[in-house]
Amino acid sequence: MTSTRDRIVEAAFALFEERGFEETTVDAVAERAGVGRTTFFRAFGSKEDVIFPDHARMVAAVADRLTTGTAATALVAVTEASRIVLQHYLAEGERARIRYRLTRSVPALRAREIAGQLQYQRTFRTHLHAWMGGTPGTALRAELMANVVVTAHNHVLRAWLRDERATAEQAEAEFDAAMAEAVALFGEQGRDAGRDAAGTGGEDTGTLDTTVVLLRTSRSLEDLLPQLQAIAQPGGTIIPAHPATPQES
Repeated sequence: MTSTRDRIVEAAFALFEERGFEETTVDAVAERAGVGRTTFFRAFGSKEDVIFPDHARMVAAVADRLTTGTAATALVAVTEASRIVLQHYLAEGERARIRYRLTRSVPALRAREIAGQLQYQRTFRTHLHAWMGGTPGTALRAELMANVVVTAHNHVLRAWLRDERATAEQAEAEFDAAMAEAVALFGEQGRDAGRDAAGTGGEDTGTLDTTVVLLRTSRSLEDLLPQLQAIAQPGGTIIPAHPATPQES
């Protein structure tokens, strides 16, 4: 059974398409939905709220998916979190395309859409930054990576919204390709960041780094050892494989 909230949304989108957003009144929406004005405002604060009825729920779903990720699975997590939003729009079908047309023609709705996109981007940035270790040095990288993810998603979604002949299957395939390209742009940085945040990268983790130097010389190991130690990484260990052989290099 359709809920009162859903009836209001369906009535509003139909009227917005028929009459235009500015020309449609709250009273007209309530009447089409078969509810009173008070009921409308219990469900939505304004006409603008009806255009984006699921925004808060979608942001929460994205954040929940990202919360389950780790530094090691960051790239998978951001891709799957983005897919949640894409699939929601694909499931909406024509309603999503009506919204797209409205946000292109009504400045107030366009501004609200942009604000919503920035909220998604901040959500991605927050988690990416945390996975990288949350240091000042990783803030810009997290910002750039979040921007790439949202841009790739929006590129695919808008192409589907503009082309009414495009299918959900085509959009899913294009999304996979777009996200693969997006990940490739920062793939190595993302993996390095994941290793650093996991404690296997640039900071001291309590493990030994080993520098291996092979040489042949007539000089004694005792003479060479101080020089070799000077070029070794801090904390490194030099382990002779065998005594020096009496052959000049």
